[in-house]
Amino acid sequence: MSTDAPPGSSVNWPILVVGLLLIGSLIAVLATGFGKDPKVVSNALPGKPAPAFSLATLEGDPVSLSDLAGSPTVLNFWSTWCQPCQIEHPFLVAAAEAYKGRGVAFLGVLYNDEPAAARRFLTQKGFGFPTLYDASQRIAVDYGVTGVPETFILDATGMVHFKKVGPVAEGELESYLEELL
Repeated sequence: MSTDAPPGSSVNWPILVVGLLLIGSLIAVLATGFGKDPKVVSNALPGKPAPAFSLATLEGDPVSLSDLAGSPTVLNFWSTWCQPCQIEHPFLVAAAEAYKGRGVAFLGVLYNDEPAAARRFLTQKGFGFPTLYDASQRIAVDYGVTGVPETFILDATGMVHFKKVGPVAEGELESYLEELL
């Protein structure tokens, strides 16, 4: 009678140990991300000067951040293909209307989209405030935009006061703007 074990019945301990170590390491790496809010994005901009820019509106009018010196500014990065952007649009338009007489500037920055699509969207949904076209996406990079919508509130001195990742809710901007006025 043979003492050889049938094929597949013996355990290859070195391979099993290495495999368990790899799986344990992978689980540890994945577990460090669980329990964290994915919308909480670290950003070095709040409390620092807003990156300067000069862009043209969809109508071709030039706008520079320096033109807005002395005015609190809401800067919203958005796209027509972005469902949360479509949801927040009426809230932004309403806030822009409510704060127009109080010296707050509102600007949209079209992100990874076509000006013609933005014009169609705004014609249907309402303009409310100028939208800037950033063809190179350089301003989005300078502001650390990781997706849309993202909204920045700048104080009258040009410092970034607040950054919101995701859509703004009805009445949300007002609480931040009232702190600045």
